[in-house]
Amino acid sequence: MKLRKNLLRRSRLYLILDKAVISSVSCSKIGIIQLRDKVSDKAFILSSAIKLARRLSKTKTLFIVNDYIDIAILSGSDGVHLGQGDLPLKAARSLIGKDKIIGISCHNLRQALKAQREGADYIGIGPIYKTATKLGVKPIGLIALRQLKGKIKIPYFAIGNIHGGNINEILATGARRIAVCRAILKDNNPSRAASKLFDKLK
Repeated sequence: MKLRKNLLRRSRLYLILDKAVISSVSCSKIGIIQLRDKVSDKAFILSSAIKLARRLSKTKTLFIVNDYIDIAILSGSDGVHLGQGDLPLKAARSLIGKDKIIGISCHNLRQALKAQREGADYIGIGPIYKTATKLGVKPIGLIALRQLKGKIKIPYFAIGNIHGGNINEILATGARRIAVCRAILKDNNPSRAASKLFDKLK
């Protein structure tokens, strides 16, 4: 069995998949992979999650399912990621168990402190910049990200259109973990893109 919480603490680079296709991406630099499918029906998402869980089960890459705690449990994933409007953290913990991981999307320090207090294992904080994956959502910016330093003791991942061109701005806030999608998946060489981002986060 994976030592999930230890792997989480060591994770720096978090990849979010809109579809369960990672054949072109090396997992060696990626600490966490999340399946975030907002379009497909749940039967398809479950099938995709099961395949991903099997593929990643013998690696040191954690597998997280977005939103759907039932799919997270049934697929054998390492945990679930929840938004502010999803199942409350306490209820989610009672279903998924203490050994699996629960991440929470937060948009400000207040939400981050609440998630930490209630027992979240990690936080996704953002969107830092305007992003096509969250159309109509106002970015929170670097100042909000900087506020977490020293106050949030659990791992937190900056998210929202982060790439090689702006990662130094993220690092300057004190953050040392990022979650990305297009910065890796849209690159002509996804594995190389992942390696370059990972090297920045060391």
